[in-house]
Amino acid sequence: LLLCVIDFCAGVRVVSRRAIEPLGGISQATRVGDHIFLSGQVAFDENGELVGDGDAKTQSEQIFRNIERLLAKAGASLDDVTLLTTFLTDAEHFADYSTVKKRYFPKDPPAGTTVIVAGLLDPRLLLEVEVHAVVEPGDS
Repeated sequence: LLLCVIDFCAGVRVVSRRAIEPLGGISQATRVGDHIFLSGQVAFDENGELVGDGDAKTQSEQIFRNIERLLAKAGASLDDVTLLTTFLTDAEHFADYSTVKKRYFPKDPPAGTTVIVAGLLDPRLLLEVEVHAVVEPGDS
């Protein structure tokens, strides 16, 4: 991912992925103290290209790769994830998503909520995952 720290203000460190910024100017990740919040991650690669058109398992794998990269940029790892909120465009995608998630969180998975939605911003996207992580005080 093309990651860069773009701003420091009022104790909030903003981490952003350039490929998505034109879609709304949102930050892909923010860190406030020990808390890290990732915007909904979708299956776009480092070049802004969709990975896994029509394939929920492949999209899930790309999403978790994106999550790992953003967490690392914010000074965290998957071990720090406390909550996943997942949006699926069809309940049939849950099994593929769950299989991939279990690979990334083989023990002690984070809390989570999964919601079925009518659609996402790009109709080729089958799922989106938001993340909340908490790091130990003093970790950078």
